[in-house]
Amino acid sequence: MSTAQNKETPHIKPNGAEIAETILLPGDPLRAKFIAETYLEDVVQFNEIRGMLGYTGTFNGKKISVMGTGMGAPSMAIYSWELINIFGVKNLIRIGSAGSIQDDLNLYDIVFALGSSTDSNYMHQYNLPGNYSITASYDLLEQAKKVADDKGQKVRVGNVLSSDIFYNADETAMQKWSDMGLLCAEMESAALYLNAAHAGVNALCILTISDHIFRGEQASQEERQTAFTNMMEIALELA
Repeated sequence: MSTAQNKETPHIKPNGAEIAETILLPGDPLRAKFIAETYLEDVVQFNEIRGMLGYTGTFNGKKISVMGTGMGAPSMAIYSWELINIFGVKNLIRIGSAGSIQDDLNLYDIVFALGSSTDSNYMHQYNLPGNYSITASYDLLEQAKKVADDKGQKVRVGNVLSSDIFYNADETAMQKWSDMGLLCAEMESAALYLNAAHAGVNALCILTISDHIFRGEQASQEERQTAFTNMMEIALELA
């Protein structure tokens, strides 16, 4: 268990509340609130700064935390860096939505992001002498796949696009990523995986397909907040 003690940052102020070594990270803070209220027992709120709600409780007797991260690599990078380096979190599991870019990947399908291809420049800070492959932590990925199999939940495991661009002026870009076999597009996994790798901790991105980019299909905002129960329940089992 990571104890906040008197630690705080400009973005996370636990006021002495505990932050568990395993944390779920939805982008939407209201989804964090939904998870805490629906699944956790003995819940304590550890953050409300900037409306980014964070909670710690127990699930099946094990301590687990959940906190929103906002949208995009910079926001995920700030929160995950602080959780890892200031508050001692060891296992970070992003649970989020993504847009399918493959014909056989449909609304509400679940994807485990084995790899994270990106158009972000976040990696430049490490001054690496080559191209680094951004991947999930195998231990978390293996555990998540076992949980899904035990639940009889079909999932796809593969490479995803972690993009800084939501409205892309290059209308051909997404098809090019699709042609390389990427499953879907989201905006946070690359920064999370890089922060975790640099610190030597574990990270995994679990995604539910909320829209199909080429077909124009999409779930409502209400469904994005509350209907991704299969993804949430897989992630909670990793505590």
